[in-house]
Amino acid sequence: MQENQLQQHYIEDFTALTDLCRQLSSSKVLAVDTEFVRTRTLYPKLGLLQVCNGEHLALIDPVAIEDLSPFWQLLTNADIVKVLHACSEDLEVFLCAANCKPVNLIDSQIMMSFLGQGLSMGYAAMIQQYTGVELDKSESRTDWTKRPLSPRQLSYAQADVLHLYRVYPQILQQLEDSGWLEAACEETRQLIERKFTPVDEDTLYRNIKMSWRLNARQLNNLKYLARWRYQRAKVRDLPLGFIAKDDTLMALSQRAPKSVGAMAHIEGIDVLDIRHQGKAMLAVLKQADAVSEEDYPDKIVRLDEYPGYKQIFKKVKNFISDVAKTSNLAAENLASKKQINQFLSWYFKINGAGQDVVAVDILQSWRFELFGEKLQAFAENGFGEPK
Repeated sequence: MQENQLQQHYIEDFTALTDLCRQLSSSKVLAVDTEFVRTRTLYPKLGLLQVCNGEHLALIDPVAIEDLSPFWQLLTNADIVKVLHACSEDLEVFLCAANCKPVNLIDSQIMMSFLGQGLSMGYAAMIQQYTGVELDKSESRTDWTKRPLSPRQLSYAQADVLHLYRVYPQILQQLEDSGWLEAACEETRQLIERKFTPVDEDTLYRNIKMSWRLNARQLNNLKYLARWRYQRAKVRDLPLGFIAKDDTLMALSQRAPKSVGAMAHIEGIDVLDIRHQGKAMLAVLKQADAVSEEDYPDKIVRLDEYPGYKQIFKKVKNFISDVAKTSNLAAENLASKKQINQFLSWYFKINGAGQDVVAVDILQSWRFELFGEKLQAFAENGFGEPK
């Protein structure tokens, strides 16, 4: 692709967007990226959409265009491969902006991980590896919702899809040659499913640090407070910590004060949280107090306190390392520490995790085919040598 053959567009009205998307609808591959701001909000604020198909490179202005439906239709067109790099936050943008769940999308960062480049290779490092071009990333922290965008910002945004489109065929060919293309596709699909799975508001309390220290009554308080905080954050579009800090929720759950005045004397509570949300949190605690004991959450069991956990974890990690060597993959591709712990929690039926095997990454998809059954046999054999 020669530079002078590339048509560059800045799209800032619906008619131009419709025309562009009509031309892009026959593409085989689209390189896609987003620019957004998420400094003082719960949800990302979309500032720019970038797309390139080798003939057209377009920057789409969502600040100027209210209806982006033609672009969302491209993302859900199963006939077009969409390639993005490190797409986790982009998926959140698509979800929040239009509840648009992409189809036939692949993440080039995931692709690179199956080529031995680790799980978090940056875009600039990937482009430099394939092209020798050193990208300017100085605009990565800019406010993409402000207008007008500077020439430097526009150049930065264009580079994010131009080079991605150019290197994608090489990455794809290498991945096909390695035999791991379908696994990379599956990893991307699983990432999309996770991002588009609704938040379980009744289990948010488990994500709060040190919640395992609480007894059943205190956990019930925390459950109600964590759910209230998330609901309030959604309505006001604020980060969770802007509504109330984790330490405040923990302290209130432990002490369960009966008045706003009593809250101010509890160690660990943020004074501003009490000033702004004291009455609301007191009302939540009263709701939690009305719950019968049989409906309290079960006490959280720490996996690392399970008898022999450290030795068992080490044996499973070594088992996976051996599989990685024979499959020419990095061990972190097969299972992260979190995924190993997920398997062990399921296997030992800790915190109710022993019921849903679908929630265990190691026992699904390509991982299960590669080593899942052997790992289960290894566990059944007492985490010794597999039979």
